[in-house]
Amino acid sequence: MHAKTVRVGSLRQGLRGTLLGVVAVAALLGATACQASGGEDNAAPSASASAGESASKSPEASGDTGTATETGSGGSAGDATGDSGETGGGNGTDYQDCKVTDLTTAVELQDPSGETPRHFLLTVTNGNKKPCVLNEAPLVRLGAGNDASTVETLGEPDTEPVVVEGDGAAYAGLYVFGNDEGGEAAYDQADRFTATLVAGEGTELNGTLIFDLPDGLPSVSYDDAARVNGWAGTEGLAMRAINQL
Repeated sequence: MHAKTVRVGSLRQGLRGTLLGVVAVAALLGATACQASGGEDNAAPSASASAGESASKSPEASGDTGTATETGSGGSAGDATGDSGETGGGNGTDYQDCKVTDLTTAVELQDPSGETPRHFLLTVTNGNKKPCVLNEAPLVRLGAGNDASTVETLGEPDTEPVVVEGDGAAYAGLYVFGNDEGGEAAYDQADRFTATLVAGEGTELNGTLIFDLPDGLPSVSYDDAARVNGWAGTEGLAMRAINQL
């Protein structure tokens, strides 16, 4: 009997230990689950706060992008409209208009000896060391004074300014007489040519140059066929169209 009692008590003690162990394990698992659940709950608000903070700093969300675009656009428009294109010379270049006091003149007859004088090359030389500008076509008169006949420009004048380098030259072609009928004595005569320069703004005149006729030619006949080709940088360009008349 005693022996049985000892074995039953040991069994009860073993069962009790097993049950206690199961309870302890269950309690431990429950505590771990609670900690895990509590950690997730605590982490969620932190993540939301971070997302909210990032959104508040976004340029798109705050409108910073729109402001930057408007500022950039305004700057570009200001640069585009602020530059008026004005230059040092007021004539589309960095150089001043030529002054008549700096220019010397010469006239060369282009027709062979024995033919009626019709075609002339007008040359101006810049006596200044600095470049200067001749604008459009000169206002040419066949004679001296404001009462002298004015020559029409051949076609549309070239509106591009011609830059005359220091000690350099520019040219204009002149045609004075187109009628072969009758004697030349019946037509008007000119003993010189004049050329009034046009200012860079195109609204003013800028002094008058005198071109004396070549030696041996006291006067030339002219009529309403007279034409002048505007300033050019080479003799060929000045005379090309004139030589076709």
